[in-house]
Amino acid sequence: MADFLDIEDAVARFLIPGLSIAFEGFTHLIPHAAAHETIRQAKASGIDDLTLIRMTPDVIYDQMIGMGIVKKVIFSYAGNPGVGLLRRFRDATENNWPRALEIEEHSHAAMACAWDAGAAGLPFAMLRGYLGAGLSQVNPNIRSVTCPFTDETLAAVPALRPDLTVIHAQTADKQGNVLIEGIIGVQKEAALAARNCLVTVEQVVETLDTHPNACVLPHWAVGAISVVPGGAHPSYAHGFYDRDNAAYLAWDEIAANRTRFLSWMQDNVLGQGPDAFATRVAALRKDVA
Repeated sequence: MADFLDIEDAVARFLIPGLSIAFEGFTHLIPHAAAHETIRQAKASGIDDLTLIRMTPDVIYDQMIGMGIVKKVIFSYAGNPGVGLLRRFRDATENNWPRALEIEEHSHAAMACAWDAGAAGLPFAMLRGYLGAGLSQVNPNIRSVTCPFTDETLAAVPALRPDLTVIHAQTADKQGNVLIEGIIGVQKEAALAARNCLVTVEQVVETLDTHPNACVLPHWAVGAISVVPGGAHPSYAHGFYDRDNAAYLAWDEIAANRTRFLSWMQDNVLGQGPDAFATRVAALRKDVA
């Protein structure tokens, strides 16, 4: 059964040097609060060698990279939603600031298949992909296998099996089962593929009492649950609050300058705790309701 912990205690339980960690969520339910707590604790502990895994890494990965706690990113398409490139990601890749960054780039399809393989306990994933693409020339983890039934050549990539997956969801019940509604993305596969799973949620209820075929993570697949209202902001949580598009637009200017970036992170992440998320999102939740 999942343990219910404050977000500080939950992150402290899992965060160690050299951790491979996935913060998953596709436009929706992106675990910003958990990522910010990870930044705070990593900086305080001197951890600077995390491996991050994510389809479409966006603002939280830009922030983590810019704070110098990441050594490698495994990803498919890096960008600020609706805006463009990730400026801290690019600075690290091109200029080694604040440290050198190793990258392993895949297609969306390959990442999705790799999550499926990880969740199923398989060593690698196969797909019809990368035909005519140049990624295999720069990524040695894109290989090929021959189908034993048709002799067809297929692309192969390693299964994704992180040490920890972190996701945000709307609701958990008191037994530790987690309900995810709206755009699902690969949260369920990423949770099942990981050795440990941390979930932040908007609320806890007595029982989920949800509709058939809903996306539910069973309590045995979850290591810890933290109640963090607004924990996905500025992304959105279906049924709770909308996407804060202005925050994404503002981030592009903030991240463009190293000094401004560091100042913003000090004021808005390092100097604040998870309670700030609840305050920030209170008005948005009223609007949705």
